[in-house]
Amino acid sequence: MKLFLSFVCLLVLTGCAITKSAVLKNKTDTIPFSVASFNVSMEARNYIAFDDKASLATGTQVLIKHLASGEHPQIRNIAEIIQHTAPDIILLNEFDYIDNPKQGIEAFIKNYLNVPQGGAPTIDYPYYYVAPSNTGLPTMYDLDNNGQSERFMADAQGFGFYPGHYGMALLSKYPIDIERVRTFQRFLWSDMPGALRPFNSDGTSFYTDEEWLNLRLSSKSHWDIPIRIADETVYILASHPTPPVFDGKEDRNGKRNFDENRFWLDYISPEQGRYIYDDRGIRGGFRGKHFVITGDLNASPDRVTLDNHPILDLTESSLINHSVIPSSVSGASNRPNNPYAQYHTASWGARADYTLPSATLDITEAFVFWPSKNEPLYNLVKDRASSSDHKMVFIRLTVKSSSSSH
Repeated sequence: MKLFLSFVCLLVLTGCAITKSAVLKNKTDTIPFSVASFNVSMEARNYIAFDDKASLATGTQVLIKHLASGEHPQIRNIAEIIQHTAPDIILLNEFDYIDNPKQGIEAFIKNYLNVPQGGAPTIDYPYYYVAPSNTGLPTMYDLDNNGQSERFMADAQGFGFYPGHYGMALLSKYPIDIERVRTFQRFLWSDMPGALRPFNSDGTSFYTDEEWLNLRLSSKSHWDIPIRIADETVYILASHPTPPVFDGKEDRNGKRNFDENRFWLDYISPEQGRYIYDDRGIRGGFRGKHFVITGDLNASPDRVTLDNHPILDLTESSLINHSVIPSSVSGASNRPNNPYAQYHTASWGARADYTLPSATLDITEAFVFWPSKNEPLYNLVKDRASSSDHKMVFIRLTVKSSSSSH
């Protein structure tokens, strides 16, 4: 095992088997691979009572304990879902960031994914990416205007009871080009042209000028992760915008969600992303050819109230392949009066989670993993305690090999 460390962690396990999806198909000169997004609810509220703030402050320690044991039923079910679907690349939302990867993401791989769950075959991910999150990152401000500067929760850069709460992790069977990863954790909301600054009903700013000039856009982070698949590079554009609720008439979370999603639209659109800078200070938008926008975007086309919401633009953009939308029969039956429900990814009735491939990639399969009540694997998804209130979104893709013209 070789461990490479930058400001993030990348694990390479030697001797792992080459998966079928990693083999270049000579007959068609295309490379098949799959990408999934899964909000796994592996955060403190699944293990500690939400009103127990003292315990929530040490939530990562509770998760570390369960990851080490290999026995927690909810985490075992999450692992089994991943084993049954076997995506080549998977983004995990709400996987708390733990700065010691051996206690965090490595423990999940070793003690759960590398162990057969419920008869499912084991799965291994030789590469992973984790990085700090804005959630629970303390500030000195009273960002929710309740008269107290509490540092954490709603007064943090992103809502969270401790640093790393509701974090993200990316697992991959393919090598990650660690030197070219771009993160945008520190990009300031006020630096986005036309940013939707929240205002009170009397016209005054909800945030003071000092708060506004120091508040970051990402409630968690935005990542651009290049992954080498045979002779091609596919960029995973990952994020988890804040839910557009839990605020007041100023709509601060709704506006932040809007702009967090607009970030990707600007990023992939030629010339529109020139204002963007990453955490290394490098400016500009997307520089590659193939991408997949993925994550719990907390915005559903059938729920947004604004005609210009960026989720509508993302799901209709000519830069994105919309030929097949991940769907499920269970989603449709969960909200039978909603014609869009087949595309929902959350039990509370919304398409919150996405895998949106660039138009340069072809889709061969797409689904939401949501077994029906009469199917054998229903017990894995029946409620949040079983796994999550979100369902995995899976998409199988092909990319044309650049060597096919040689």
